[in-house]
This record gives sequence, C-alpha cells and structure tokens, in this order.
Amino acid sequence: MNIGRFFSRNWLTGYAVVYMLVLYLPVVLLPLFAFNASTIIAFPLTGFTFEWFGVLFETNALHSAVQNSLVIAVITSILSTLLGTLGARAMVRYRFPLKRGIVSLIMVPLILPEIIVGVSLLVLLMQIGISLSIWTVIAGHVLICVPFSVAILSSAFQGLDPSLEEASMDLGETRFGTFRRVIMPLILPGIISSLLITFTISLDEFIIAFFLTGTDVTLPVYIWGQMRFPTKLPSVMALGTILLVLSVFLLVLGEVFRRRSASRQGQDASATGGLM
Repeated sequence: MNIGRFFSRNWLTGYAVVYMLVLYLPVVLLPLFAFNASTIIAFPLTGFTFEWFGVLFETNALHSAVQNSLVIAVITSILSTLLGTLGARAMVRYRFPLKRGIVSLIMVPLILPEIIVGVSLLVLLMQIGISLSIWTVIAGHVLICVPFSVAILSSAFQGLDPSLEEASMDLGETRFGTFRRVIMPLILPGIISSLLITFTISLDEFIIAFFLTGTDVTLPVYIWGQMRFPTKLPSVMALGTILLVLSVFLLVLGEVFRRRSASRQGQDASATGGLM
C-alpha cells in the first residue's frame, strides 16, 4: 500500500500514529538505557546488566525520597478523593447559588500552568509564615488533584438512579445511612479509580513539589538533583523505568475500576427501568 495515499485518505489515523510515536518513543528509550552496561547514555548499547537497579537499593537518600513521596501520595489521594466525593455529590445532586462559578473555580487548576500554581503557593506560604515541609507539598498536590477526583466521581454520581435513594429514605433510612448502604457501594469503583489516579499524579508531580518541599525532598525532586551528575544517569534511568511501569499499572487499574463503575451503573439503570 502506498504510504502517502494511506495518510491522505486517513489523515486522522496518520496524525494519531505520528503523535503517539513522538510522545512515547522517548519513553521506550528509557528502559533500553536502564539495562545498558555503559555509563554513557548513547548508542550503540554495550551490553545487558541489572547493575543500575542494584545501585538503587544501596542509596539511602533515594529510600528517604521514596518514603516521602509515598506518604505524600497516600495522604493526597485520600484527601483529594474525600473532597472530590463531596464536591461531585454537590455538583450532581443539588442546586445552589453561583453553582456554575464555583464548579469552574474548582476546575481552574486543570488549566493553570503548574509553575504559576507553585510560585503562587510559595509566595502565599512565605507571607503567612508557614515553613515548607511535607505538609505544604500535600496541600499543593491536593489543590491540583481535587479537580481530577471531581471529574471522575461526577460521572459516577451522574449514573446513579435518584429513585434508589428516594426508596431507601422512604423505608426509614437516614441520609447518611442511605449514602453508606446504597450510594457508596455503587460509586465504590469510581472512588477506587480516583484514589489510584490521584495517587499516581501526586507520586509523579515535580513542579509544585520543587517549590514547596523543605528539607524532605520527594522522589521527582531527588531525580532532578541527580541529573546534574553524569555518572548517576544510568541509575536514574533504572529508577525512571520502575516509575514508568508503576504509573502505567496504576493508571490502567484506575481505568478498569472507572469502566466497571460505569458498567455497573448502566446495569442498575437497565434493571430499574425494567421494574418500572
């Protein structure tokens, strides 16, 4: 088949293929150099080795950075999902003054450059006299992760049948009991998806952590510091490979739970429609 004719007839497919190559080809090079025996990041490859992965287990500073990032990511994912659940519930279920403006304000971090958010938070914290620490990084990460959680959980709440909630309350259940016994099981896959995705975003985030971290650096900030030393690059490549695999796994797992939530809600809607 003529390649030029293929792209002229299927320009969108061609654009998608080129886009994916440009986006992911550098990522494919990461594991190649992680297993390369040479300390020089260049072709041709000189051999196959696991040495650089072994170096990671011997670096105490790396272990501390990993621990800090895991603590930050876990707390960020829990807080973001909690706030996202409340926000999504209010957005979908209730009407209140200035609703559209408030929703837009919540979603602003999605479109603002992270460097603007990071600098703004740094100036604010310095003005009010709060010292930089893990908790300031958590605050910044929650700010940028809440919109993702709201977006995920809004679709979960939109798929709920209001008659299920009304039936529960008609049978004498309280609002909290209805949420715990009826709504929570239905949106649970969406909550798990939110936890996984916000955890991944926080774990990989660099710019805000760079501005807001104190003496306890996060893993991305640690990697940035190691990039100044050429001899450290192979071990950085090995670490990047591990992070890449972990991030892809968590994102795929989050998408699986998101689709399971949508599928469950679709089945519940069909069953309710059949009963009515």
